[in-house]
Amino acid sequence: MTATSTLLLILTGAATGLIGSLLGLGGGVLLVPILTLAMGVPFRTAVAASLLAVIASASASATVNLRKGFVNMRLGLALEVATSVGGVLGGLATRLLTERQLYAAFAALMAAMGLVMISRSKLRNVIADEGGEVGVLGGRLQEGDSAYLYRVRRLPLGLAASFAAGAISGLLGVGGGIVKVPVLNSFCGIPIRVAAATSTFMIGVTAAASSILYFAHGDVSLKLAAAVCLGALPTSLLGAHWSDRVEPRTLKTLMAAVLGIVAVQMGWRAW
Repeated sequence: MTATSTLLLILTGAATGLIGSLLGLGGGVLLVPILTLAMGVPFRTAVAASLLAVIASASASATVNLRKGFVNMRLGLALEVATSVGGVLGGLATRLLTERQLYAAFAALMAAMGLVMISRSKLRNVIADEGGEVGVLGGRLQEGDSAYLYRVRRLPLGLAASFAAGAISGLLGVGGGIVKVPVLNSFCGIPIRVAAATSTFMIGVTAAASSILYFAHGDVSLKLAAAVCLGALPTSLLGAHWSDRVEPRTLKTLMAAVLGIVAVQMGWRAW
């Protein structure tokens, strides 16, 4: 690695860490396409680097979100069991697919989740807090001077999505938030800020479970991963600090746009 390529990797990690932290996606949704399409990094090496960057950025931004009260820890811990199991299985399954099949799977996933987000961008999953019950896994949210509560709906769907998110994280290195955030927000009654923050809280554990398999198969380039993590760590903190300054609908629209762009790029590569 030259000094120029190292600097480029640090800047790439910084950009993807910022966006990933804002949206609760972990950054891998952008990092893997950039590394593979723009820099020529082999797909599995890019996935391994992405998983390590997800661990670093998620661990940092989760501390900020916890202080702000955006993380629903009870819900996150309940879903993480399914996610971790899926992560290990996804890491094992990556050896069964060709790179072209991996690109195609990545593109299809991005397109589907982008459509989900844009079709339900006007939905708000909050109720004015007048002292009502939130249930076992629900919670409360403060936005400016307004207090809201939310209740978890369709928990089995959330668990199934978390398992799928873990498998996709291990398979594609995207952290799993790309599935969890849209499903939790669109179908399970979780506000977008809480869904993103809780996803960030969870994805570091998921990525850690999957990354062990990539280490075992020799896919990890330590220099590449270190450069990306160096960039992602500080900007993920910045994204977490900025997350509550962005309107919920803007967050959803931004997420849908990011997913659409990546879907086109990865689909073209698969073709």
